[in-house]
Amino acid sequence: MITQLYNFENLPRETVRPGVERAAFRGDNFMAVMNWLSPGMDVSPHKHTFEQVVMIVSGRVRFHVGEESYEAGPGSIIRIPPHVMHYAEPLGDEVALNLDIFAPVREDYLHLVDYQNTTQADDHADA
Repeated sequence: MITQLYNFENLPRETVRPGVERAAFRGDNFMAVMNWLSPGMDVSPHKHTFEQVVMIVSGRVRFHVGEESYEAGPGSIIRIPPHVMHYAEPLGDEVALNLDIFAPVREDYLHLVDYQNTTQADDHADA
């Protein structure tokens, strides 16, 4: 995989459901997914078979992990173990940016990084 400069603000976004959008970037062995979480969004408790690391980039969220909940702001990092129910809900009236790191790469999210398979990477670069 070639080294390229990207900016999440310029990457193709997917609408997950009303109030939630995401864009992704991958390396050979990891995937980083930026989530835009809007106030009032529908929450979606879920679990999966892999470990997840969450970092709150901006805004505030209440993150539910198993039976615990955490109020998190910029710079907060949360580990989600495999097979544990979890979800986030934004707090306040600001869109929260939530960066998820997955290792290994999530096969079900590969469509989010199709842009990395093209040589037209300049369209998504941070200029």
